[in-house]
This record gives sequence, C-alpha cells and structure tokens, in this order.
Amino acid sequence: MITVKNLVKVYKSPIKGKNFLTDLFNRQYKETKAVDKISFTIGENELVGLIGPNGAGKTTTLKILSGILFPTSGDVKILGFNPFEKNYKYLEQISFVMGQRNQLIWDLPPLDTFQLNKEIYSVSDSDYKKTVSDLTDILQAKDLLIKPVKTLSLGERMKMELIAGLIHRPKIIFFDEPTIGLDLFSQEIIREFIKEYQREYQATIILTSHYMEDVKRLAKRILVINHGKILYDGLLKEVVEKHSQAKQVIVTLDKQIDQDKITFVGKPLSYTFPKVVYQFNRKNIPEKIDLINKTLPYSDLTINEEPIEEIIKTLFRDK
Repeated sequence: MITVKNLVKVYKSPIKGKNFLTDLFNRQYKETKAVDKISFTIGENELVGLIGPNGAGKTTTLKILSGILFPTSGDVKILGFNPFEKNYKYLEQISFVMGQRNQLIWDLPPLDTFQLNKEIYSVSDSDYKKTVSDLTDILQAKDLLIKPVKTLSLGERMKMELIAGLIHRPKIIFFDEPTIGLDLFSQEIIREFIKEYQREYQATIILTSHYMEDVKRLAKRILVINHGKILYDGLLKEVVEKHSQAKQVIVTLDKQIDQDKITFVGKPLSYTFPKVVYQFNRKNIPEKIDLINKTLPYSDLTINEEPIEEIIKTLFRDK
C-alpha cells in the first residue's frame, strides 16, 4: 500500500547578511534536513504509529505522503500512485486529518461541511447517508450535526472533523495528533473510533501522537523518528522487551503500616494510602514479590510494564 525509499526533505532558510546589498546580490541560505533518507513499507490494513519529539519530521513525512509537500529527493508510491502528481484517483482514496487544523465551516453546522465534501468526492447519496449514520453512531454524535461549529466544544469538533475527513471512506488515512488538547474522556472516544473504523472499513492508517497511550492502544507497529531519521521500525512489544529494564509493581495495602516496612521492600516511586508504587529491575521481580508477600499486608498486587514514554526515552538514549 505504501512504499517509501530514501525520502529526503530539505528546508532552506535565508541567513541575514551584513547589509541590504549583500542580502540582495549574494543571499546565503541555511539548510535543515527535516527528513533524512528514510525508507519503509506499510501493508494493507496496517495501523502504524509514527512517533518522535517535536521537530523530528513526523508531520513533514505525512505531508509528503499526502502530496502536500514535494520532497527534495526520494521515491514514494502509495496505491501505485506518486502523491506529488496529485492525481484525483489518488486523492479520493486518502484523507489527512490533523488535530490542529480545522476544515469545518465555523459559522455553519457540520452537516453543511459533510455535504460539501460529499460533492467534492462524488459520493453517492446512499453511501453518504450510510457513512454519516454509521460514523455518528460510533461517535454517539447525532445531536451535533445541526449545531453551528462555533458552539461545539473541542472534543465535539474533533468528532465532526473525523467524520468530515472520512465521508469518502478513504483507503489510506493519515492522522496527525488526533487527540491533541482533548480531555481523557474525549481521547478515549477518539481512540475507540479509530480502532472501530479500521476494523469496519479495513483502512491503512499512519498515526502520529505525543500521547503515548494513543500509540500503545492502537498500533502494534511503530516507526520512531528523530532529526529526520528512523531510529526504529518494528513491533511495539519488541521495543518494550529490548529497551525496558524495569516493571512497576502496584500494591494496595489492607491497612496503614510503618513507613519502614514499605521502604524495606524498596524505595517507592509513590505512596498514597492505600496504594504503593514500586519500580524494580525485571530480573529482580520474583524476589521482590516474595519480599512483599512476607512484609506487606495487601489486598491487591499488580505488575505493569514500565510506562511506554520511559521506554521510548531509553530507546533514544541507546541510539
């Protein structure tokens, strides 16, 4: 579905000279590589997380894949098309949904934008009605269709943005920070929607997000990018196994006990009765659990992987 080979994008920014004449006749430029010889392939019905810090090259990569930006060099083929040619048969099969960009018409109800997109993408009346009905059912948002966009909350607008971007049932979807700025409840709704949409329509999805929970919940495979280079391309669980040296142990106490007993097991990450959170090296987990059983009166004990954010930080340090 998606093949990228040696993709490069260089931005040129002018360097201010000593005076106006120098700038006019001998302009100098600074080159910045936003994308630096990256290559990857993505198959049909895959959902891949593209992650990295600010300025890593994530959004630039998505803009090139969608045909918004022209690369400096490299080759991209998506559904057999070159995105930069902006062939209509290609554009009608993709969608680019950005959490920080608004395509809805501000003073009108979302339904008006949906109908506009229906005409742009030549969607039949029957397909349009079914798609809007299905997507609003998944998002539980039928009551939002006729409200002016400017009266909607951020979470409600994001629901409508998703529907507007998916009216034509694209085969390829680029999601750029779809949950940015949303509260935890709205984030969960958007995640479940993306998961359900892919299952229903068999779409191929690339997702960027600074909320690692989005990636953890949705993507089995991740591409980790930094300074325009891909540091890792593979399964998320393999990153955890390779770069995580610790596990978190959460103990729910039966009763309050002396602090000395809690620290005897190990220095806790946090303690607010009744919950004690420890972090231990993976290889020490069996002996620590045995020590907890002997020392602490508890009603519940949970062992979790290290937070994915910390694992990714470790990966960056290792690289």
